[in-house]
Amino acid sequence: MLALLLAAAGFTWPALAQEPANSAPPLEAPAAVPADATENDPPSGTQQSDAKLSGAIRGTVVDKTGTLLGGVHVRLTQEGQVAAKEVTTGDDGQFLIVNAAPGVFQLTFSGPNFASQNYSGTLHSGEVLVVPQITLELATEVTTVRVEESPVEIAQEQIKEQEKQRILGAIPNFYVTYEGENAAPLNPRQKFELAWKSTLDPVTFGITGAIAGAQQATNAFKGYGQGAQGFAKRYGASYADIVTSTFIGGAILPSVLKQDPRYYYRGTGTFHSRFWYAISQTFICKGDNGKWQFNYSSILGSLAAGGISNAYYPDTDRGAGLTFENFGIGLGATAGVNLLQEFVLRKLTPHAQKLDPANP
Repeated sequence: MLALLLAAAGFTWPALAQEPANSAPPLEAPAAVPADATENDPPSGTQQSDAKLSGAIRGTVVDKTGTLLGGVHVRLTQEGQVAAKEVTTGDDGQFLIVNAAPGVFQLTFSGPNFASQNYSGTLHSGEVLVVPQITLELATEVTTVRVEESPVEIAQEQIKEQEKQRILGAIPNFYVTYEGENAAPLNPRQKFELAWKSTLDPVTFGITGAIAGAQQATNAFKGYGQGAQGFAKRYGASYADIVTSTFIGGAILPSVLKQDPRYYYRGTGTFHSRFWYAISQTFICKGDNGKWQFNYSSILGSLAAGGISNAYYPDTDRGAGLTFENFGIGLGATAGVNLLQEFVLRKLTPHAQKLDPANP
């Protein structure tokens, strides 16, 4: 009763009986820290002194420009821990992994269009570890499916280049390849394409006219007569020779016999070796299998063209003689053109391919 009255009157007890209301609680003396303890270990002398406290790991993820990256996947793996912890960075680029067991750990950062990156460290008992800022780089290698070009596609690209080859920039020089061993074999359609474009080229019509004019001037094949009619007959016969020899020897038979109708430019070696190489190309050719073989296409093509010419040349000039005459002319012309290809024509062809550094 007395205590109540005194309290109501505002009487305060002495300091020994009660601490002031705003005073802090007395500090306890820190417990002794073992000599091998780290600065992050909890103080000893408590009931948890023998337990390892879980910690936390936090950090920030940016790109090379310093922009904060949200939505980055962060995966925590630790030694002795079966399950991994996974979080995602927020819009501010920050992440926080809680309840992480102390010990060695690894963080793996991955995000859309960014290359994955790892960070390793050690988390101490009860520690909140702030890892250095993580900078992700854009992925430099994008996995794509690369479709290899087929031999047909490679050959088509090479044909496009060959069709630009013109002697003095005008005369077609389609039936030669400067690719050497890199030349892809032609399929039947491509062989006919070369024959078609060669025979329909405007320059071919001009050359045919020159041949017919020379024949009329020398009165060759007298059965055609003179004048415009004679010139027209000679022109038609000359053009028919070109068409039949080109298509039979350069497209039809090469497709059936699987042979390449083109001249394979060599360009290296002594003059003697190159000379005989060019001559031999009259009788041998590359097969579609890449091996050299007897040139049945050219030989039989010349014979066939010579035989067909009996159908439109004058009666007085027809016969076996005409066939073998045209056959011989065809072989001689082929050998002559091959020599020109090997030693002269490449220098006169502005768009001649120069893909093989071994060739001059």
